Amino acid sequence: MASRLNPYLNFKDTTREAMEFYQSVLGGKLDISTFGEFGGEPADGVMHANLHTDDDFTLMASDTPPGMEHTPGPANFSVSISGDHADGDRLRGYFEKLSEGGEVTMPLEKQMWGDEFGMVTDRFGTPWMVNIAGG
Repeated sequence: MASRLNPYLNFKDTTREAMEFYQSVLGGKLDISTFGEFGGEPADGVMHANLHTDDDFTLMASDTPPGMEHTPGPANFSVSISGDHADGDRLRGYFEKLSEGGEVTMPLEKQMWGDEFGMVTDRFGTPWMVNIAGG
């Protein structure tokens, strides 16, 4: 198996809802393990979630365990989805769905370098960048 680099997100008690939302946007198979399955608390808290999409994206997440600090926000990361002009409709769809209940910080539109690019912070506070290479 080749090495992979993929985002791992942390939430405060909303991982299941967030990952089900991302699955509705990106498609794919979502696997969730709870703390309770391993004798931990909170029993229904998400210890690990893994979304693997048909586009071969992998997004992982967990709830922050009790006693650990959770500091949400876009100050130090963004999740980026990029593709070429042939993928444009699918990428525009992702951007539109991620925007629902979130905040568009830069509209998805043609930029001076020739690509379509936009940024949105979704309703869970996760910042996303979408880039469609010029065609």
